[in-house]
Amino acid sequence: MPAKSWTDKDERMYGHVKQSEIEQGREPEQAEEIAARTVNSHRREDGRTQNSRTMGTGNPSTDLEGRTVDELYNRARELHIKGRSKMRKAELIESICSRQ
Repeated sequence: MPAKSWTDKDERMYGHVKQSEIEQGREPEQAEEIAARTVNSHRREDGRTQNSRTMGTGNPSTDLEGRTVDELYNRARELHIKGRSKMRKAELIESICSRQ
């Protein structure tokens, strides 16, 4: 699943995260997805992606407070929350919680 744009370091991180998730009892497919999301998240944080606002909504097992504003914004977009572009992180979290 490693992308062509990944560096050797990204691919090593992917392998380590995937192996760790499998050791924790996750299915291989789920471990691959978590590993890819982790690497891509680090790439976004490092500014190595074309668009800082991605379609990602964060790891579903992470609580909302642990997600980035962009991830919360994307989740709010999925839920069709109006006014989301002007909301701060706390407001996004509150709106998302009230819609789930």
